[in-house]
Amino acid sequence: MPRVKSFAPSWLNEPSPGHKLFEPSSDETKTSSLAYNKKPKPGPRRAIAHRGTEVFVAVGKQIRWGDLVDLKESWETKQARTGGVRFKKEPNDFEVYDEEAANGNSGPEGYRIIKTPVAEDIRQLVMSPNNDFLAVLTSHTVHICILPDSTHLNAHDSTPFKPKFYTLGPTTHVTSRSAVVSAIWHPLGVNGTALVTVTEDAVVRIWELSATDRWSFDAATLAVDLKRLADGTCVDQDFSASVSATNKAFSPDSFDMEVAAACFPARNSGGWSPMTLWIAMTGGDVYALCPLLPKRWAPPPTLIPSLSVSIVSRVATTEDSPDATYEDRLLAQQQLQWMSDLDNQEPKVVEAPGGNGEVEVYSRPARPGIVPKLQGPFDFDLNPEDEQDDEVELKDIYVVGEKPNMSDLMMGEDEELLMDEEGENGLSLSVVCLLSTSGQVKICLAAEGVEAEWLPSKVKSKLRPSSATPRTQSLLTFQTFDTVKPAELTPDSWPMFSEDATSKYSFYVTNPAGITLVNLEPWVSRLESELSGESEAGADFRIDVLVQSHSSELERVFTQPRGLNVLSAPVVIRDQDIGHLLLSSTHNQPIAIFFDTPELELVHVARDSPIVHEQLEIPEPEVVWHPRPVFHPSDVLVSNKNAVSAWVDLLKTGRRRPLLQQEIRLSMATLEVFTEGHKVASNEVFEIQNAVAELFRKCEALQFELRDQLIKAGEVKKRIDTITGDDLGEEDDDPISINELTRSRIDQAQRRQEELASRMERIKKKLGRATTRDLSDKEKAWVEEVKGFENSIFGSEVDTSPIDSKTRQPWKRFEEIKELSDSLLAQAERLQRKQGEASENGPASPAPSVRIPADIRKAKMAQVMSLLDRESMMVDAVKDRLERLTVG
Repeated sequence: MPRVKSFAPSWLNEPSPGHKLFEPSSDETKTSSLAYNKKPKPGPRRAIAHRGTEVFVAVGKQIRWGDLVDLKESWETKQARTGGVRFKKEPNDFEVYDEEAANGNSGPEGYRIIKTPVAEDIRQLVMSPNNDFLAVLTSHTVHICILPDSTHLNAHDSTPFKPKFYTLGPTTHVTSRSAVVSAIWHPLGVNGTALVTVTEDAVVRIWELSATDRWSFDAATLAVDLKRLADGTCVDQDFSASVSATNKAFSPDSFDMEVAAACFPARNSGGWSPMTLWIAMTGGDVYALCPLLPKRWAPPPTLIPSLSVSIVSRVATTEDSPDATYEDRLLAQQQLQWMSDLDNQEPKVVEAPGGNGEVEVYSRPARPGIVPKLQGPFDFDLNPEDEQDDEVELKDIYVVGEKPNMSDLMMGEDEELLMDEEGENGLSLSVVCLLSTSGQVKICLAAEGVEAEWLPSKVKSKLRPSSATPRTQSLLTFQTFDTVKPAELTPDSWPMFSEDATSKYSFYVTNPAGITLVNLEPWVSRLESELSGESEAGADFRIDVLVQSHSSELERVFTQPRGLNVLSAPVVIRDQDIGHLLLSSTHNQPIAIFFDTPELELVHVARDSPIVHEQLEIPEPEVVWHPRPVFHPSDVLVSNKNAVSAWVDLLKTGRRRPLLQQEIRLSMATLEVFTEGHKVASNEVFEIQNAVAELFRKCEALQFELRDQLIKAGEVKKRIDTITGDDLGEEDDDPISINELTRSRIDQAQRRQEELASRMERIKKKLGRATTRDLSDKEKAWVEEVKGFENSIFGSEVDTSPIDSKTRQPWKRFEEIKELSDSLLAQAERLQRKQGEASENGPASPAPSVRIPADIRKAKMAQVMSLLDRESMMVDAVKDRLERLTVG
């Protein structure tokens, strides 16, 4: 889980231009003061969208644009030029940038107002996949903004910018019809131009937009009424939405099929997931619509081949299996028909925007039908026993698609398709996350999977056997947890899911109480290893242990100090200049949280190594401080909203106007006026009292926080003094120098090393004594050989060595050589003695006639000496070896 590094920086607080992105406009303040008793209809609030480091913030009927990098750099440059932040709250501090613009200067870079043609407050901002369209949603209307390039918005101009807006469905999405709950960009749309809108009355519409064709914004290419589709029996029926403005006919589906939210899995998901629309109803039911495609769609390169492999295997299985039901065979034939229609097409190659290559565009198959079957409502297996069906009220849904199955696709191929790390480590099941009004998150697994299904044709529906029962689908409830405490629940709350930029298996849950980070990765990898493992022995036990021991990680990253302001769904930005930032907002201020993520360093290795690079985490120093959120006073203390003045103005124009010009008399009219005035004044006084009490509690908490900071600062100072040697043991002692501290530490380390070495030697000796294993055959033969050498050299009473008649013992040969040498020396001495005696007695006898050459004598003598040296060396070596063995 990422660690919170800091909260809202100075360049997003007052009086910086970054704060102007979130503060309410003067027109909104005036309107809210007049309508003091008007409450907006509850609904999802996604007021922030981003394009890289550019953010679009909806404030009332306006859209504020800002580049966070430019805002940060301009504010830091200004503070460096002025010499720091001024703490005195003067009007010039807030209007310095407006004065620069009025004087003809360029104004602040990275901030601008975008004017919109909306008539109500903006509820949601949805950015297209290619960042060229921005869907602007109110409670009932949808507008599409053609976003210009950032260079046009970042021009040195402070005037409001008016981009090109189109009204989506000017006769469809209007205030007299049902409200719009979700607008999702289709993941398979051509260059991200297909928008899917879902209204509260369960009508799904697909819009294929084109900036050059204004008629594409007037009518949807496909409109499906889910209430009609749920009751449909054949694919030839009419499932289009009603064109009447109001539908006064009573239907039970009006209550059971009230849509709360809808979503698509990611584009890089496997199987049928990218074309599956998941729909959550307010009553707790979940439906799926697959395949839901626009008229022209662009699949990823591996989608159609993987679907073709799965469909062919399904058809072969159903044809060969005698247990296959009528519905299984019909579904296999329908999928084969759909894939055949797709294979007969010749895709059109279209260039992707921004020079990102080319994409293949296909047409939506017309067979077996363009409207798929509505799958659901899904049953929930292993649902909590204490949960009642009538108590669950869903508000949002988030689906993580299954990972692509590349093993079947690349079977028989020489080269494997490269995938990113996130796709390889994913789960082979779709994860469905449901969020209820009480903040409860339910994690479900689509164990059976969702595939493309259609209603049968009119002819095949008649041939259907009467005994056939419809196939029921279910979701496996894996985990359920709460993100809100019972004391933090507020009426009319609308919790929301938000994606995370670090992993697809982590997301944020936003509710009026705060923002919670949920991470599913602790159990996803282990569950996938169990599902993909070949060993089935003990799998049930291991999965049971996994469910009970490993749960999702939850962390409340932000707590709303007061539940009156509604939080917007956050966006997560990861940029080199900004960092890891979570950005949300209330009605008048930003909520920014910076996460501390370790930097990754690429270490290159040799080319012949199988690992091209590895990621090393750079350790960071220990943190001795804890970040705290920025405290903002209540809006009641700083806003110009005055409910009493608005009530008095309303009273002057109402039917009780004559009472203001008369004397106060006891009457029912006077009592009614005083009662209503007391309600208005008491409500306003109650809000002011709560704001003042909160400010007082914060001031008291600041004293304790300051005390804790002083204690921690003292502890850090003591640690620094200990390291530098400036600390004193007693009053009379002299300070210890750094050299003495270093020497003492070195001596301690050396003593510790010696103790460890001696301990290691003792352990090795104990292990040597404890070893009592038998000798091997080679070791026994070597022992016999050593004993034989010992007996041959030193001699023994019993000779146990084998006797070889052909080879003589070395000591015997040594003794023979010594005897020969002694005999030769004796002969030489006798000859010398005889020669001496002969010389004394008379002339020497004549020498024999045979004479031996000198070189032969020298050679023979050298040969004898070498043999003597060799035998002596061998004997010495054997003695030394036997002595070493005896000592060992």
